[in-house]
Amino acid sequence: MTTLKFNIITKDTDLDQVDFLAGATLLINKPLDWTSFDVVGKLRNLLRTKYQIKKIKVGHAGTLDPLATGLLIVCTGKSTKKIDLLQGMEKDYRAKIKLGAVTASYDREMIEEEKKDTSHLNIQQVVDAAMSFIGESQQIPPMFSALKKNGRPLYKLAREGKVIKRDPRTIFVHNVGFIGYMNPYLELDLKVSKGTYIRSIANDLGHQLGVGGYLDGLIRTAIGKYKLSDALEVDELIQKLKPQTQA
Repeated sequence: MTTLKFNIITKDTDLDQVDFLAGATLLINKPLDWTSFDVVGKLRNLLRTKYQIKKIKVGHAGTLDPLATGLLIVCTGKSTKKIDLLQGMEKDYRAKIKLGAVTASYDREMIEEEKKDTSHLNIQQVVDAAMSFIGESQQIPPMFSALKKNGRPLYKLAREGKVIKRDPRTIFVHNVGFIGYMNPYLELDLKVSKGTYIRSIANDLGHQLGVGGYLDGLIRTAIGKYKLSDALEVDELIQKLKPQTQA
C-alpha cells in the first residue's frame, strides 16, 4: 500500500520553493465572510497565473461557513488525493453562543426569533448543559448546510423557504472546555468528530436550557495535529503568489 506524504505549507514556508503542481497541503486562515470555495478559487487562479496553465487541481478538506474563521486545509495537485483522509480528522473549535433567541440558520446569518429572558440562568446550569454534549449522540444537520438533496445544497432550498427531512447522523464530542459565560454569551472550546455541526450544538444547547440559542461566532483552531497558529493569512498568500510587477 502506498503511503501518502503530507507536504505541509505553513506561514513559515518559503513559497518560492513549493511545487504546487506536484502537490502541496496548505494551512490557511479563512477570513470572515469568505466561503471555503472562495479560498479555493482564489488559490486556483493565483496558481493558474503563476504557472501559465489552464487547469490545476485544488480542493479543501472540510467546509467552514462564511461567518466562521480559522483553519482551512487546501490541497493542490496530487495532494488532493489526501482530502478524504484529512476530512476524517478530529476538529477543534472556539465557539461563541448567544442564549435567549433562535435563528433559522442556527447562527447570526438570520434574524433572531423567539426571544426569551436568560436572567435566571447561572453559570453552573450553563456548564452542566454544555458538558452533557460530551460523547456519542445523534445530530440532525441544519437546513442551512452544504449537504445536498437531489444535487442542490440544502441552504439554497432553505432560502426558498423549503424544509427537507434530514436523517440524523452519529457524531462524537470528545471534549468541551468552558471558557466563560457573560449572560447571554457563552464561550466554549470543542473537539469533535467529522461531520459535527457546531451550529446544531448551539441550537440544541439553547433548547436544553429552555431559552433557545444560536452560534454567534466560530473559529476552527485545529484539524488533527494541524494548528491555526501555523496557518497562512490569505492576504499573505496573495502577496507572495501574485505576479511581480515590473519597475
